[in-house]
Amino acid sequence: MLLEEKLGAMREQSKTKFAPEIAKKMQRATTELRESGIMETALKVGDKMPSFSLPNMNGEIISSTDLLKDGNLVVTFYRGVW
Repeated sequence: MLLEEKLGAMREQSKTKFAPEIAKKMQRATTELRESGIMETALKVGDKMPSFSLPNMNGEIISSTDLLKDGNLVVTFYRGVW
């Protein structure tokens, strides 16, 4: 099964997994993101991410340039308040 098919199946399952009012809020948030124009400015497959520096879990500033010296780099974004 292709990734797109798996994601589509997950989307369909989520429609019945969440209470209707929660599903409606999630759909509204998705629509607002799309309408914001974010899709036009987001990086696409094959684009290179600009260099950046961020604090690590110890509060030390780490540079993506330095990390890339050791090999490939995966960046993950988590939405939410922890």
